[in-house]
Amino acid sequence: MTRQIDFTQGSLSRQLILFSVPLVMGELLQNLYNTVDAIVVGNFVSDTALAAISVCSTLSNLLIGFFNGMSIGAIVIVSRVFGSKQEELLRRYIRVTFTFSAILGVFLSVAGICGTEFLLRLSAVPDDAYGEAVIYLRVYLAGIMFTVIYNVSAGILRAIGDFSTPFMILLLTCCINIVLDVLFVAVLHLGVAGVSVATVISQFISVVVVYMKICRQSRAPCFSIRETMYYGKKIVLELLSIGMPSGLQSSLVSFSNLFVWRYVNQFSSVATAGIGVAQRLDKFIAMPCKAFGTTVTTCVSQNIGAKNYKRASSSVRICIRLSLSVTITLELVVLLFRRQCVGLFNDNPEVIAIGAAMMRTILPMYVVFALREILYGVLRGHGYTHITTILSLIGMVGVRQLFLAVSMAVNPTITNIYWCYPIAWGSTLVLIYGYYLVVKHRPEWEKEANKEEIIT
Repeated sequence: MTRQIDFTQGSLSRQLILFSVPLVMGELLQNLYNTVDAIVVGNFVSDTALAAISVCSTLSNLLIGFFNGMSIGAIVIVSRVFGSKQEELLRRYIRVTFTFSAILGVFLSVAGICGTEFLLRLSAVPDDAYGEAVIYLRVYLAGIMFTVIYNVSAGILRAIGDFSTPFMILLLTCCINIVLDVLFVAVLHLGVAGVSVATVISQFISVVVVYMKICRQSRAPCFSIRETMYYGKKIVLELLSIGMPSGLQSSLVSFSNLFVWRYVNQFSSVATAGIGVAQRLDKFIAMPCKAFGTTVTTCVSQNIGAKNYKRASSSVRICIRLSLSVTITLELVVLLFRRQCVGLFNDNPEVIAIGAAMMRTILPMYVVFALREILYGVLRGHGYTHITTILSLIGMVGVRQLFLAVSMAVNPTITNIYWCYPIAWGSTLVLIYGYYLVVKHRPEWEKEANKEEIIT
């Protein structure tokens, strides 16, 4: 039987570590999907092909981001039911959430295929990369339903403390993706279409495996349109009320990044490729930050369901220590070997120079990013998703776009692109932390603060 973590009892520090380590590794494997695509294309196809999939990565994040928000909603609502120990209700929540994500995933694939060229025109893709970008994005979006279903399903499993299954599924499908990338591109010479097909096949396999696991966990089929229609209204509304703000936040931030790419694409395909590589490396530094944010969301949600409010609060300082330790270590390693890391994707000296320069600028600011993700996590765990979404949009969209508009008008250099990211992180952290200081003294966070013994 798969081991599960119950954050409502036992050693909190030990449980957070046991839960977060596979989660970090899972984030690593998930990031390897597009990273391997970029490495294979950058080395076996061309600079323009690398630029094409770099732009497409931002576009796909725009669509996936909304359903990643739904995943956060699933973690919160399922964690609370799990913490309350109501087994039959838990099964219903799992079935309705899975079915709803599958239906919306199909809708997203259809919408993505129809809107491929509109999205690419919106981001002002360089002319020499446009044709390959259309091919890559259209194939990728045809299978995005599998990515959506897997992400929400993995959220369900993590909500009930199953930290190992999502990791093992990602390990399996990542290996399959690497093999297929090399086969389709290096051997069969299918170009950008090959890497997108490889990703779709790998994601389809992940959905099949996660579906079987959730069915076994629920001891019944976990896809039920009838139950979703007749009994799922309350659950769906609860999922949307928590998940939609996070989803809109992620999507709108990704939408904002499209306009960042409009500035990037004013320079050249080389600049697009270099910044695209830097952003892929950036995701590897971000992954432990986001993983610990998800960990604290799960822990807080379970303990709220069990009414262990002080235990929920204790998880915050522990996750901050863990996240900062891992993040600072990664920062130092990547900063020291930044040129070598960029060189893995492409051997063009100009691409390497631009990518390394961006990494040198943003890496020292990841401490800010880590703290922001922890505060996101604890506030989402308490259900404060609407206000955090608003504050995040002010910082990540408003401040970023204002900075770029002013700086590019005054002095249009590529350095402005580098700085727009840490400036947005810092402004968002200030806003989120200010709100956190206000709400942490509300009665629902304090009313049992002195009743629970915390075992750390």
